[in-house]
Amino acid sequence: MDTRKVTVTDAAAALIEKLITLHGSLMFHQSGGCCDGSAPMCYPQGEFQVGEQDVLLGEIANCPFYIGRAQYKYWKKTQIIVDAIPGRGAGFSLESPEGMRFISRSRSFTPDEWEELIRMDSTLADSDEESIFYGRTP
Repeated sequence: MDTRKVTVTDAAAALIEKLITLHGSLMFHQSGGCCDGSAPMCYPQGEFQVGEQDVLLGEIANCPFYIGRAQYKYWKKTQIIVDAIPGRGAGFSLESPEGMRFISRSRSFTPDEWEELIRMDSTLADSDEESIFYGRTP
């Protein structure tokens, strides 16, 4: 049973390794829409300003992965699977010049997986969005 809130495919992990070689430590933030749709954005570590409205979901390839609190409310019971495919990446995301782009795939947690997640973190059972804290892995 894989109950990580965010995971990575082999293709995305390979691209992340390449980007780390080129740019050093990285971080990710799940874009909430607008110009680039809803895509994982890759930045040099610390270049994207993380704030109180961001939730740390976990790590992919040893890189922190954040999502905005409002978006997390809707993705709470979903595992995000970061993949990499050929194409033009988002304008500010580091993979863009590589001819690749990161995309988010997703799957809903099964009832058993969700119960396991609640056992690990009881705040997930709370519907009050204030139970989600900055920098805290749900």
